[in-house]
Amino acid sequence: MKAIVKHIVIAMLAMPIVATAQSTYSGYFVDEYTYRHQLNPAFGNENEYVSMPALGNFNVALNGNLNLTDVLYNVNEKTTTFLNPMVSVEEFMSNLEDKNTLGMNLKIDILSVGFKGLGGYNTIGINARVNENTTIPKALFSLAKEGATNSTYDITDFNAHANAYVEVAFGHSRNINKHLRIGATLKFLVGGGNVDAEFEKAQLTLGENAWTAVTNATVQSSIKGAFYTHAKNNNTGHEYVDGIDIDGAGIGGFGAAVDLGAVYTLNDDWQFSASVLDLGFIQWDSNIVASTNGDQAFTTADYTFNVNDDASNSFENEMDKLKDDISALYELNDMGNSGSRTKMLGATLNLGVRYSMPFYRKLTVGLLNNTRFQGDYTSTEFRLSANVAPCKIFSAGVNVATGTYGTGFGWLINFHPKGFNLFLGMDRTFTKLAKQGAPLSSNASVNLGINFPF
Repeated sequence: MKAIVKHIVIAMLAMPIVATAQSTYSGYFVDEYTYRHQLNPAFGNENEYVSMPALGNFNVALNGNLNLTDVLYNVNEKTTTFLNPMVSVEEFMSNLEDKNTLGMNLKIDILSVGFKGLGGYNTIGINARVNENTTIPKALFSLAKEGATNSTYDITDFNAHANAYVEVAFGHSRNINKHLRIGATLKFLVGGGNVDAEFEKAQLTLGENAWTAVTNATVQSSIKGAFYTHAKNNNTGHEYVDGIDIDGAGIGGFGAAVDLGAVYTLNDDWQFSASVLDLGFIQWDSNIVASTNGDQAFTTADYTFNVNDDASNSFENEMDKLKDDISALYELNDMGNSGSRTKMLGATLNLGVRYSMPFYRKLTVGLLNNTRFQGDYTSTEFRLSANVAPCKIFSAGVNVATGTYGTGFGWLINFHPKGFNLFLGMDRTFTKLAKQGAPLSSNASVNLGINFPF
């Protein structure tokens, strides 16, 4: 059993770990940051622009409370995983939360334009977006680390979510009067794929000759051409889902969403803003389901375990035997295709207030709260920033953030001379990388873009 769970944990940590990516929040109060309208559709730009294809607004972000440093350790001057016997159970488990979350957000601006007209400012954008989130309970790590040290384990709330789609967005903003400006963006969505996995229960009783499990889990996959593959429990003859394959590819569904925003300028000192993003849904054409169909109990003796590391059936040797069989932990039944299903997008609420310094109007201080509503992956954050625009071709901001995923430091620099715009920023700054190039912190982001204002 340790081998099975070891592979599950390593697989989850190795997967591209996203909530929905917009533009960087470090740019919310930065003058002439081209994509403020994606954070609040009421914002308009001073200039018209066209983006560089695929590089107008590239945004990738990691978030969560499980860091790479929580699972990788330095032993005898070598990097090793938490599974190394020289890493104590107490040291490893003390670094974990009861629920350990990982998320990755990726947004690529394929093409975007902004222009004045129709009594306001207009934007058209085509964006590719990928969102993934995973929740891993502490008990799963405990089982992977300790093996059969305990006779029973109760693993609950092991969940994963992935969403991929393309959006075509049309935005418009205008002044209502000298104080109030409003805006809205209508989005048409083309679905690439969606997976929702809810592993609600795995009550395990471990033994050296067999193990028993009571499980409850459901996996729903909406991907064009997808189908489940199967394996068989040699002890019971039960055929279960052991993976997913795709025969061909294509559009998985269609949907729509809207962004709404408002900006209220009280006077030369104070400005207030609010927006709600991604109010919408995607209707997926098909939904293949794998499920235990409620609580399911089974026993298997296909794999035996020996606490002696030198034995032929040691945990390490069983790891090799089971490396492609992690689904044996739940033995999901193939429930077939349940037809179309509708999934709401996770909405985001942004609330901001900006104060312009009377002694130097080009310096502002802003406070922004953003809250992401997405079930188990709901999060909130407050960000306090100082922003400056000392000349016509340059603006920048620095900020500190605190919230669901701890504290962090963000920044953005924005060069915008006539005819060219380059920006680079991070909402969560990372300073150290693993040898493989991955940030050691699970809270890190990069936002960059090249655009051509006119």
